[in-house]
Parts: sequence; C-alpha cells; structure tokens
Amino acid sequence: MDEFEMKTFTLDEAQALLPVLEALLKRAIEGKKAAESIEGRLQELNRRIFLSGGLFVDVASVRRQRAALESHVQAAKDSVAEIDAIGVQVKDLDTGLLDFPCQLDGNIVLLCWRLGEGRIDYWHNVEDGFRGRQPIDDRFKNPKARKPRPEQPN
Repeated sequence: MDEFEMKTFTLDEAQALLPVLEALLKRAIEGKKAAESIEGRLQELNRRIFLSGGLFVDVASVRRQRAALESHVQAAKDSVAEIDAIGVQVKDLDTGLLDFPCQLDGNIVLLCWRLGEGRIDYWHNVEDGFRGRQPIDDRFKNPKARKPRPEQPN
C-alpha cells in the first residue's frame, strides 16, 4: 500500500475491530479527562498565586502533577495513534466518534460508529460527515458476493 492509498474495511472487518477500538478509545478519553483535570488544578493554583501576590507552593507536588499531566496526555496520544495506525479515523474524541473507510459501489464512504453504540449501524459519504449518517443497508452486508454491474452497451 503506498502512502496515498487508504485502508478500507468491510462492515464485518470494522465490526470485528470494535472491542479493541473501544478499549483504545476509552483509554484515550480517560487520559484526556485526567489531563484536563490536572490542568485545571494547575491553572487554579496559578490564579491563586497571581491574586495573592505569591503563595508558598509545594514545588515537588506541582512537579508530580505536571509529570502526571504529561503522562496522561501521552497515553491519550498513543491510543489515538494506535487507532490511526489501524486505519480508523478518530473524528471526535469527546464523543468517541470513529469512521471506517469502506468501498461501496466503487466509491469510498465512511462506516460511522460512536462509543456506546452496540454495533456499526450507520454510514455516510466522506463530504457529508456525521449529520449525513444513514442506516446500513444490504449493500454493505456481503460485499464479496456483489460485483459491479458491467456497463451496458447502447
């Protein structure tokens, strides 16, 4: 596969990846939330220092919090990178939205799944995004049995 060729998935292949992807997605979301929580505490500390004109700060504690923050950010980045390496697109980390490139009638479309959904039930055109989600139909069920129809001569 050259660098411009996109990995595509059948519905069954995408469905089979959900348990692994769900675990990676949850790890990324937890890392992001933990990092945001620590970031909020550090910002509040900075605000209190600024407003009081200076405070006694437990430097070792702040250093540990900063290290934990970096660790959580890295865990989230690593999980997203793993999902990306599989060929799946993370569209929205906060809602756990993933897209799987898929061939349909010679075009690339995206199978669409969100954390909490039991299975992949939707798809959309690349340019339509989440708002253009449509229910999966029979065209996705057995792609190997379907062959493109030959052009009919006039």
